[in-house]
Order: sequence, then C-alpha cells, then structure tokens
Amino acid sequence: MEITQFSMEEILDPTNIIEGKRYEFILDIEIDEEDELFHEAGIEIRVLIGEKADEPYILNYFIMEKAEGEYLDFALEDDELEGILVFCKEEITKS
Repeated sequence: MEITQFSMEEILDPTNIIEGKRYEFILDIEIDEEDELFHEAGIEIRVLIGEKADEPYILNYFIMEKAEGEYLDFALEDDELEGILVFCKEEITKS
C-alpha cells in the first residue's frame, strides 16, 4: 500500500466543544493487484485525525472505492494504520 496523493484539511469547531485539533485526510492509495482491497478505479482512505498535547492519533477511517464512491467494509492491518499515522503526523508537522 502506497500513498500517491493526499489532501489535508483542519476541521474547525466553532462551538469549542471538541478538545484539541481535528484533521481530515483523503489519501489516494495504490494497492497491489493481488490484494483483496484492489479495485481497478482505485481506493481512497478518509482518515480523521485528532491531536491532543501535540500528539496526533487516528479517530476513525473509511475506505472508499473511487469510481462509485462506495464505502468498503474492510479493516486495515495494524502496520498499515501505523504507516498512515506516521504519514499524517509528518504532514501536520509541516503545516
């Protein structure tokens, strides 16, 4: 699994109910043809990141098939989630 493109947006809380910061990442993922997640049109992963005390963590994620925009009912493996979190942390630090 390789991240080929991404977008990042900070989610603002005008009510100040949510503690810490929130970010939404949309990750375009390149998947090996042998993987069960492989779809011809491609895969996106929408990741919601929380940040407290300057420590980002994954709140939730959704895997989507790009052509139809359908959510796929798959769970990522721990090492894949760790790789995504490392990537997101780096991008948050850059911003």
